[in-house]
Amino acid sequence: MVNEITTDASNEDYQTSEPLGRLSILSYGSGHMLNDITSACWFTYLLLFLTDIGLTPRDAAIVMLAGQTADAFTTIFVGELIDRFGHFKIWHAGGSVLVAISFSSVFGGCIPCKILKTDSSELERFAQLETIGYCFFAAVFNVGWAVTQVSHMAMVNCITLNPTSRVSLASCRNAFTMVANLSLYAVALAVFTVFNNSESVDVILQYRWIAYLSIFLGCCFVIVFLIGTKEPKLKQEIQCKRLSRISWAHWFKKALYYQVALVYMLTRLVTNVSQSLLAFYVINDLGMGNSSKASVPAIIYICSFVISIVLQEMKWSSWRIKSFFTIGAILWIFSGLAIFVLPSNLKYLMYILSISIGTANALMTVTAISMESILVGEDLNGCAFVYGSLSFVDKLSCGIALYALESYQVTPDVKGGYNYLQGAIHSVDRIGLGLIPSACALIALVVTFTMDLQHRRPKMLTEPLLV
Repeated sequence: MVNEITTDASNEDYQTSEPLGRLSILSYGSGHMLNDITSACWFTYLLLFLTDIGLTPRDAAIVMLAGQTADAFTTIFVGELIDRFGHFKIWHAGGSVLVAISFSSVFGGCIPCKILKTDSSELERFAQLETIGYCFFAAVFNVGWAVTQVSHMAMVNCITLNPTSRVSLASCRNAFTMVANLSLYAVALAVFTVFNNSESVDVILQYRWIAYLSIFLGCCFVIVFLIGTKEPKLKQEIQCKRLSRISWAHWFKKALYYQVALVYMLTRLVTNVSQSLLAFYVINDLGMGNSSKASVPAIIYICSFVISIVLQEMKWSSWRIKSFFTIGAILWIFSGLAIFVLPSNLKYLMYILSISIGTANALMTVTAISMESILVGEDLNGCAFVYGSLSFVDKLSCGIALYALESYQVTPDVKGGYNYLQGAIHSVDRIGLGLIPSACALIALVVTFTMDLQHRRPKMLTEPLLV
């Protein structure tokens, strides 16, 4: 009898450490498409949209900060609740519904102004109501976004114990992120081509169409995920074996927790800050055409998509994760410096730099998320807290960084329409897109060298994910 029990336990361990199949990985990866496509719109076009309709850079930054702050605090509470009650797919579905309902209002008109019948002739009151209205819907959207994100990321460790399959899940998720971003820019390019008028009412209509189409596309993939991905049973099995949950103090005592948190936060700062300022930079600093708001980001995400697919096919070890992160960080350092010094008469070099940035983004993002999986290991009773707490730091830091940058911008008509930091020679967009990501990549690179990453189960994939 004892031998039978031991054999059953060994079989369960073997099954949970076996490589996942292609369909399981692809189905999981599709689950974040709605979040990804709305996030791409949020970071690429929100600040541009709000300033286009008349908000000051500081008020636009307040809206962004309100959303990021709501997102940050939600990740902590949702992570704790998921660790207590489980049911990843229910949380994911609920968050997706909230995102779909609220996102169109983020890029809609001023709803409080319509309710209170305030028009633009009352400038001060109208501006205040606009800011409050957009802050509210930004916060609601980010609450739903955080619920979906934490539940989806925490599933990785509960689907399989195989370390290479975990990296493959993260890589596939990143590949779908690139698909989502490319889909957004294809939609945006089509909408911007149809609507050529820059009047305020047309600006709102343009972005509302982008929001509607993005929501529809993302919801289709959410349905695929909910149908094709089974609720993970691994967490329930672990909870049966270990009656007590892992406390927060367990993670706070680990040096690796702080190292991974710092690297992940810096990686997200690199990608999100650069994405938010890219449209301003190519239009204002380089003087490129309106279509560059979609074409330059599209090149970045095409390259990221290709690299993510390649990363799925590789066998992974701790050394390889650190090596590929290092390559990505170095690429961003040199790309950022090139962006900072790039003159407008060489603006078409931005397309070449986009290839380098897209490659760097994929390398850094996939490996940073994989570091989170290594940190969690088999401690599944606290995995959602880890993902939630690291997302908290990520969201809050991005919101504060963008608020700080936008708060020091002067009015758009000063110095020929360029957004300059007060008292500075270079524009805020050039500094924010060039120097800040480079500095973050450099610090993350140094921290990565100090990490001691060790896989507990070094099983490799026995077949490629894609044929």
